[in-house]
Amino acid sequence: MRFETDAIHAGQEPDPTTGAVVVPIYATSTYAQESPGVHLGYEYSRTGNPTRRALEIALAALEGVREGSAGGAVATSSGMGATSIIGYTLKPGDHVLLPNDAYGGTFRFFARVLAEQGVEWSAVDMTEQRLVRTAVRPNTRVIWAETPTNPMLRLVDIEAVAAVSKEAGTILVVDNTFATPFLQQPLALGADVVLHSTTKYLGGHSDVVGGALVTRDPDLFARLEYLINAAGPIAGPFDSWLVLRGLKTLAVRMQRHSENALKIAEFLEAHPSVMTVNYPGLQSHPQRDLAARQMLTGGGMISFRPHGGIEAANRISTATKLFFLAESLGGVESLIEVPASMTHASVDGTALEVPPDLIRLSVGIEHVDDLLEDLDRALA
Repeated sequence: MRFETDAIHAGQEPDPTTGAVVVPIYATSTYAQESPGVHLGYEYSRTGNPTRRALEIALAALEGVREGSAGGAVATSSGMGATSIIGYTLKPGDHVLLPNDAYGGTFRFFARVLAEQGVEWSAVDMTEQRLVRTAVRPNTRVIWAETPTNPMLRLVDIEAVAAVSKEAGTILVVDNTFATPFLQQPLALGADVVLHSTTKYLGGHSDVVGGALVTRDPDLFARLEYLINAAGPIAGPFDSWLVLRGLKTLAVRMQRHSENALKIAEFLEAHPSVMTVNYPGLQSHPQRDLAARQMLTGGGMISFRPHGGIEAANRISTATKLFFLAESLGGVESLIEVPASMTHASVDGTALEVPPDLIRLSVGIEHVDDLLEDLDRALA
């Protein structure tokens, strides 16, 4: 089936008991067994829950992993919950290679939490295959890529980095949160694991926190299933249901997010108060050819730097009316933030530090003319 159909039907057959066309919320912690160890496929909801299972089937299908294949998805309590599961695959002395503009929460987990447990890390500009190859160490176990990156909107050539990863015998994890599986398919390009914060575009309505990992590798999938059960950062049934609801409209929302973002990026690029604009859909983006090859559209995220430095950035971010000043992204409503003092405060003073005057926009699906007028007033 095609993407839009999978988003509505994969793992979401009508309920066999009632005929309900929407997956029920199975709000139960345990399940009756016919005899000790003999049950209907579920025994305890940390181990498995029908609502969560439906979400996992759907997420896997959208990343190109069909039900019944050797791989699959695990749905977690948050994007960082998914990240922590990858962390559980590491041991003291292992090395993780991060992008030099990773999401602040990712950096904090590997550089602050796991580093205290003896896991090593380093960061590199992943826009060039040569630099990634040079940065890989004999003890590197995971290469972690974001594309587009948060918040600089740089792109990583997934095929090129996957080639390096395979040469080195590492696992390549690609955070696909910004692009979503509608715009980009990392597993098809050679990645071993795809990570999502389902809080963002997949949920799509700023009313749920969740995460997910998807892989085609049967051994790796078995390991992820074991770890999520053993460690316990599972997606609850209601949260799973909310993400399932969001998936149904993901394709049409991403089309609108992308259309609006391109018009806003072009507006910002031409505005006299704006110094630089980062958006993969712009012809001026230094990796425009890669964006055209790897992504369906440029997506819904933009970052830019105004003339006037941090004072201007703070003034603009507090002057908008439709763009709410808030962290997170990917909802139907538009958001604005200053990453250096909000989502990326944890990288302050490190090699991953972002410009203090950088503004990040999560462009929603409102009428684009209203959004343009809102930004024009704020920039003025």
